[in-house]
Amino acid sequence: MNFWIFIIILGISFVTSLTAFFQRDTRGYLRLFPFFLLLTMSMETFAFTNLQTRGMRKIIVILYNFFTSFEFLFYMYVLREIIQNTRAKKVVFHISWLFLLLVILNFLFVQKITSSTSITYGLGCLLIVAICIYYFYELFQLSHSVNLVRQPAFWICSGLLFFYCCSFPIYGLIIFLYGAPPIVQKNFGVILFLLNVFLYSSFTIAFLCRLRTRKSTS
Repeated sequence: MNFWIFIIILGISFVTSLTAFFQRDTRGYLRLFPFFLLLTMSMETFAFTNLQTRGMRKIIVILYNFFTSFEFLFYMYVLREIIQNTRAKKVVFHISWLFLLLVILNFLFVQKITSSTSITYGLGCLLIVAICIYYFYELFQLSHSVNLVRQPAFWICSGLLFFYCCSFPIYGLIIFLYGAPPIVQKNFGVILFLLNVFLYSSFTIAFLCRLRTRKSTS
């Protein structure tokens, strides 16, 4: 049941992201979000519907490892487009390529692509959190006021920061408590479900906040 609620929320986020194609002065990274969300929705649906199929678990693990790595790289690209400092943009660009190199090396020589790649996942979480914190640091350094409620970047970074700050220790506990009672695993699953709901809801708000309603005159 939780899965289909998640898919509905993800679908709503995808539909709202399509507004990026019908508004002027839309940043390039916002126009890429519909494709990313559609890919995410397809990936999650495929994994869920085939999880119990014999011989599919290994394939799903491989797909998730590829997709999670791509997800981190996509978010790094988005954050690089959001932050303003030119030097910081270059740093994020080089970090992205180094992260990709580490992912490939980890797939080939360390944890392998058919197992849980906790090393690169943990590193990816830390990098996303660090870049989001830098974005908020830039906000504090602004000499003029900004209406954050109307800023898609604010909602995107808020969602990413909260999600990865919370999911990183939870995934660590899941690995540490492997084989824990079903009730414990279920509770972890509920927490991760709520975190995903918050993340994609923040993406939805990021696109809705750009819509301007016209005041009616009598």
